[in-house]
Amino acid sequence: MTRHSEILSVTEKVGYSLGDLAANLIFQTLITFLAFFYTDVFGIPAGTAATIIFVVGLVGAFVFTPLVAVLADRTHSRWGKFRPWILWTAVPFGVLSLLAFSTPDLGPQGKVIYAAATYTLLVLVYAANNLPYAALSGVLTGNMGQRNSLSAYRFVAVMIAQLMVQSVLLPLVLILGDGDKVQGFQNAMLLFAAVGTVFLLLTFFTTRERVVPAPEQKSSIGQDIADLARNRPWLVMLLLTILVFTTLALKGGTYVYYFEYYLDEAALGAFLVDIGFIRFIDGLNAMLTGMGLTSFHWPEDPATSVFSLFNAGGIIFMIVGIGFSRKLADRFGKRDVFGVALFVSTLFLLGFYVYPPDAIGIVFLSQILHGFFYGITIPLLWAMIADVADYSEWKNNRRATAIIFSAMLCGLKLGLSIGGALVAGILAYYGYQAGAESQSAAAVDGIRMSVSIYSGLPFLVCCALLFFYEINKPMESRIERDLRERRAPAGAAA
Repeated sequence: MTRHSEILSVTEKVGYSLGDLAANLIFQTLITFLAFFYTDVFGIPAGTAATIIFVVGLVGAFVFTPLVAVLADRTHSRWGKFRPWILWTAVPFGVLSLLAFSTPDLGPQGKVIYAAATYTLLVLVYAANNLPYAALSGVLTGNMGQRNSLSAYRFVAVMIAQLMVQSVLLPLVLILGDGDKVQGFQNAMLLFAAVGTVFLLLTFFTTRERVVPAPEQKSSIGQDIADLARNRPWLVMLLLTILVFTTLALKGGTYVYYFEYYLDEAALGAFLVDIGFIRFIDGLNAMLTGMGLTSFHWPEDPATSVFSLFNAGGIIFMIVGIGFSRKLADRFGKRDVFGVALFVSTLFLLGFYVYPPDAIGIVFLSQILHGFFYGITIPLLWAMIADVADYSEWKNNRRATAIIFSAMLCGLKLGLSIGGALVAGILAYYGYQAGAESQSAAAVDGIRMSVSIYSGLPFLVCCALLFFYEINKPMESRIERDLRERRAPAGAAA
């Protein structure tokens, strides 16, 4: 393979990134709204919903993901190892996404069976799609600079999907359902499923696998596992990944309850007026109708409107934080920047417990600052996992990138399962009543604890774990230098 052949076109980078956008339209919806959909839309008891989310998530993490990893690594086709999986799963992924958020007219037991079955199948197909998709980035090119550029495109795609789900989905549900959340969720997911299927197919058709392992290359799974067991940075990163995604699922899934049942509705409405949002919508509609077009129907419910703006503000400032990440890491090292940024972001997260229900401006400011500092950590997490693979090669003279990556995905899914189950589980513990006009003081306090204290604790534990993560800035430089020297003779001989 020549150096020129490793250069990826903008079309291929965009095409690859569309796959992550497609997956995250569903992934972010599951994180943010699955518990809410089960309890408040489909009518499943909170405790039962927690069990479904947790058990199926564990199966996905420890059964489906390793199974797909083994099968994908042994796939041989004219399209390569990983691209065929994207083609095979594109349509089933879209169909199951729609079914998982549908509400058939069933009895209480039938609803539970339906939810468990559709969620299980969706998690299975998601694993069959997402793990090969992630692995595909490693075989599109062997050029590290091109891989970094490809990752930047991916992060933009992920942020766009997250912005769409957390800021637009609830208004879209109300708009497409004409106020009916049941019909609205079905119509919104039909749109997401259709777009996601098309984007996944575009990923398949616009990419090409270039890095093909030599047929004689073989590795012992047992040896790789033994190396991992002795790799302390890997153990730290595995625990850290679980905890980070536990918090993301817990706080993401509880925000909607925080706006619905804790923050003051009159204050939310006044906030929309004070920031000029209502005036903006009125002006937009005057312009549209003046041009003979249909007016834009933004939901009139203050909680839904402000919640959407709240999510948008956080995501936009996450993107800003991502822009600072690389320069800070180059100067101070990934570990130290990650730890400091995560700690500061946690402080703003903890504030959600003490803010009074009418302090909407402070809630917004806290979300923006939390988003900015957390955004700094987003690319560093995955870069640190790659550093662990370098560390393993440096220490053991064997590279185990695939098994490290697969194990981290298991940790990610375990964290999401724990966090998603905690949303419903904590609500059930504090006596949350789905569909009620108001909640008890205990239930409201449980909601406040979930978005602040309970969500902040895993982040704080992550900060403590980093003291045991030995790959600091000096060691990064040493590993990079030593590996370059080891590989130089092989490169010269070739």
